[in-house]
Formats: sequence, structure tokens, C-alpha cells
Amino acid sequence: MNTFFIDGQLVDVINKKIKNTRITIQDGLISAINPVENAPKHYILPGFIDAHVHVESSMLIPSEFARLASVHGTVATVSDPHEIANVCGKEGVEYMIQNGKQVNFKFYFGAPSCVPATPFETAGGEISAEDLEDLLSRPEVSYLAEMMNWPGTVNRAPEVMEKIAIAQKFGKPIDGHAPGLKGEMAKKYISAGISTDHECFTKEEALDKLQYGMKIAIREGSAAKNFDALIDLINDYYHKIMFCSDDKHPDNLAEGHINKLVSRAVKKEKDLFKVLQAACINPIEHYQMDVGKLQVGDKADFIISKDLIEFDIIATYVNGKKIAENGQTLIPSIPSNLINNFNTSPKSPADFEIQAKGDTVKVIVAQDGQLITPQITGKIKIKEGLAESNIEADILKISVINRYEDQNPTVSFIKNFGLKEGAIASSVGHDSHNIIAVGVDNASIAKAVNLIIEAKGGISAVSKTEDFLLPLPVGGIMSNEDGYKIAKAYTSIDLMAKKMGSTLNSPFMTLSFMALLVIPELKLSDKGLFDGLKFEFTPLFQE
Repeated sequence: MNTFFIDGQLVDVINKKIKNTRITIQDGLISAINPVENAPKHYILPGFIDAHVHVESSMLIPSEFARLASVHGTVATVSDPHEIANVCGKEGVEYMIQNGKQVNFKFYFGAPSCVPATPFETAGGEISAEDLEDLLSRPEVSYLAEMMNWPGTVNRAPEVMEKIAIAQKFGKPIDGHAPGLKGEMAKKYISAGISTDHECFTKEEALDKLQYGMKIAIREGSAAKNFDALIDLINDYYHKIMFCSDDKHPDNLAEGHINKLVSRAVKKEKDLFKVLQAACINPIEHYQMDVGKLQVGDKADFIISKDLIEFDIIATYVNGKKIAENGQTLIPSIPSNLINNFNTSPKSPADFEIQAKGDTVKVIVAQDGQLITPQITGKIKIKEGLAESNIEADILKISVINRYEDQNPTVSFIKNFGLKEGAIASSVGHDSHNIIAVGVDNASIAKAVNLIIEAKGGISAVSKTEDFLLPLPVGGIMSNEDGYKIAKAYTSIDLMAKKMGSTLNSPFMTLSFMALLVIPELKLSDKGLFDGLKFEFTPLFQE
């Protein structure tokens, strides 16, 4: 029998008390919680949970994600393997589940509901209704992941309702994805059985969804940041609020996770117990997670924090075993096999040429901290009959290259990347993970893209003096190497992009969303320029 004791200030979120306590842990369970006269001044809390995350966006496989997240007091995630599913189908989902099982960390994977995400792009995999039936029948698959097809849900499209019915048959919750939806449309969407949303970017939108019975995950990731707009909801709706990152790049994950959101909320004078209810308890109850709430009989999943303001984590325990201590992970790196789907040939600068039909084009507007991309019209340069970037106006070429088969790249224009030279490219391109690139000239774009094609996945930057590639050989979207090494390499390539002129806080994360057709207004897929409001392709040149 393995028994040990932890003394400290127990933060009992369920009963809203803090007390001097000795906790007895026996064979991975909390067997007793007893008062003591004197206890150390550190705080014992339930572990933090990321209520919606695509692990793949960390560019790390699950076992490596766990190593970095555990240091910050995260014990579990609600993880949507949508990204790898778009690359490798059901085999990709299986890969994530099996890799996650190899470490002492609680991954709760969902069954991706929308793969491919739309018919307007080329994906590498498909998750059919039969696949969902198989996945959702398994105890290790906890929910139907974000239903991005909100028009199909609102209109009760048969193929959408079939997927929802499968999840309901197995008694598993259904996650939502409905940016900007309010009023009767939101009501119809939620009434189909959708239980959560992480896409709210205004308080008014979130309140609308809350009144119709939805739960809201407040998102603060590397690209989309909605914390400040939504955190006041916790005052009155704390039982229906969770925290999530959605997409977290490796450098940001190395710095902090859900603990940072908890700290920010407390510093905004939000009630400690309401904040911890959202960060630690609500995801367990909503997703029926086998994660301890720091009560007698629970799994011994808990953290020790130096204080209740900064939430610097002294130690993290899962199933009664210490998995991180004083900023160091105790989870070992494990060997992992490769899984991928990459089949396209190198490109030439001529592949990125556009015959000019005038000097006025529709322009995608990238926004720091938001996934929504407004559409404007802008002036481009014309040279020898070809449409080229207007560097002075910060209107640069953007291209999406089908990585699953040889096709001509699509090319359009984008504002706010700020590059003054070279190009950046990535095979992390939501949702289908084709290659996406932004650059000032065709030669630089071709060079950045070809670095990725040669490596069968990665992110790259090409300047006048330097080429940089961070390989991502797992599905073309993840590395199987040490997570801290990848975080350091990512920091370097991010800095290079900024030295080339990018003013974005996270240029590669922002780049990865420029082909995300389900978020309006204007995006680019491997099949063409796409109007996300009308949900149809649109011509580049303004008539």
C-alpha cells in the first residue's frame, strides 16, 4: 500500500473554505482530509483543466504537451483532435489517444464532428458518421467535438443531425462553435443539443448563449484572446463558465497555461472560489471527467501553489504521483512513431504569379488577437502585367498550397503582416493544414514553401540573409522531439519573422488561421478566395 501525506492550506472549492489541513493519499486516492493546528503556508488546490484545446496547435504530440502543461498545474485537458483528423482521418485520432495514454496526465479526447471542415478546401482525411459511431462508443472518447457547421445545425441538415444523434445515443456532450451567433439563430443552434461555445468575442454574445442554456469557455490562446471581453461573466454565471486556450503555441505553453488566466481573474478582484469553480470543477462535471475535485474518495489530482495571486505552482500530482515540481516536469519524454500525409512537389516562383486584372483587389485583414478577418479593398503594384505586393501599404501576397496532391497554388492579398522582406510559411493551416505562406515576392514565397515540402511539414522563414525551418514531421503539424527544445526553436523563428517586419504578436499563429473558412469574413483556401459571410468563393479583383 502506497500512503503519503501533504500538509498545507486546503482550498476547498466545493465548500468555499480555506483551512489548515493534512491530506492522506493512499494508492492514488484521497483517503482522508483532516484539520491540523499548523500547516505550511502554501495552498493545495484541485488541478487546472483546459476546457477546450487542440493539442496539435502546440506543435507537440500529447505526451510532450503534458510535460509542459503539468509544470503550470494543468492535470487534464478537453482535447479536440480535429487538426490531425483533417490530415490523417480516424488514424490520426487513434494516434493522439494512444500517445496520450503513455503518460500520467488526463487527456479527454473528443470525436471530431466536422472533418473535412467544409467542401471548399482539400483535406487529407475524413471522419464519417460510421467513424463517429465507433469513436463515441469508446469510454476514452468523451464528447462530440465542436460542431462548426452551424448553418447545418440551425437548418437541421440530416447529416449534421445524424452526428448529433450518435453523441446523444451514447450520452456524451456536444461542443459548439458559433462565432457571432445571437438571438433566434443562437437559440436554434443550442436547441439542437449543443452545450458549449468557446468562440464568443463579446459579452453580449455570450450572455445571449448563456440565457439559452449554453456553457461558455472563456478563450485566451496564442491568437484569439477573449479573456478581457468575457471575464466579468464569472460574477453571475460562474457555474456555467470554463477556461480554455483553444490554440496554444509552444513558446506560450512553456510560459504558462490556465494558471495565468486564474491569476489574471483574481487580480481583477474576481471571487477566488468562483474563478476556481470555472478553472477546476466545471469541466469535470460537464464532461464527466474522472478527475479529482480534492474531496475524500477522489483521485489524487491536485496542485500546490505558493500563493493565491500569481499561482506559481510548486508541485502537480495526478493519480497520487508527482508529475511536476518547482518549474520542472517529471514526465519523461517517450519515443513516438511518425504519422503523416504529405504529397506535393516543389514549387517555382512562377507558380505564385497573378495576371493583373486591375490594381484594386479584395484584401484579407489579419487582426492581432482575433480570428475574424475583415475584408477591405486595396491597391496592389502591377509589374509587367503581373499583380505584386504593395509593401509600402502593407498589402502582401498570401498563398495556400494543396499539400495532399499536386495543384496550382491559390494566391491573394493580405494586410497587417508587416513583412518588409522575405516570406514566412507553415503547414499548420486550419482546418485542412495545407501549406500557407505570406511574403513580399514570389521567389521568397517559393523558397519558404519548398523548405516545408522537402521536410514534409514545418514552419519556415526566409529573409535576405537567412533561412529557418522548424520541422514538424508528425502529420506535418507536430514535432515528436522534446517540447522545451521546440518551444525554444519556435521563439527563434517567431523573432526572425518580427525582425523581417511583422508587427503581429504571434505571426505564425495568425498565419495558421488565414485559411480557416468557418470564421468570417474573408479567407483563402487551396481552392480559392472565400467569402465567409456568404459562404461562397469570391473573385480577387474588385469589379
